[in-house]
Amino acid sequence: MRFDTSATESKMKKTVENYEGNLATIRASQANAAVVSGVTFEYYGAATRLVDMASVTVTDPKTLTITPYDRSTLKAMVKAIQASDVGITPMDDGSVIRLVFPPLTEEHRKELAKQISRSGEDARVAIRNIRRDANEEIKKQKKDSVLTEDEQKIGEKAVQDLTDRYIKLIDDITEKKEKEIMKI
Repeated sequence: MRFDTSATESKMKKTVENYEGNLATIRASQANAAVVSGVTFEYYGAATRLVDMASVTVTDPKTLTITPYDRSTLKAMVKAIQASDVGITPMDDGSVIRLVFPPLTEEHRKELAKQISRSGEDARVAIRNIRRDANEEIKKQKKDSVLTEDEQKIGEKAVQDLTDRYIKLIDDITEKKEKEIMKI
């Protein structure tokens, strides 16, 4: 019998997807609909995601246009954007909300690059924790005589190979996002 690494790989894949999702919300000087993906507002007593109640489009590289499906929600959406950590003041003309992305200062770019780097390290730590859990499971199976010593070594090597592959993927994603942020 061999140790099944599919659950471990699935967890690592999910970690990378979450990391990419987190990076998408970090705004560069380019308009990106993902920056409002986490914004929620009160709609008939329930917290509702802005993207579920409006059409969000990139009208030009610096402008994001949000068109509510229900105009009565416009003021609540504006308040929610102002209260969020988007960092852009919304402008509304009574029917649509516009977010104009200002160019980033050099200082702000460096701060964002540090934030991306910290986030990348958190993702790497999560991958290593998944590796640790998998290795503990392998040792448990060896102790319970489910795996032989050779199968234990093969399983540990397979988990390490997965770990190396996913950490490299995180490093590549981090490097790409840092270059995007630092590009003027």
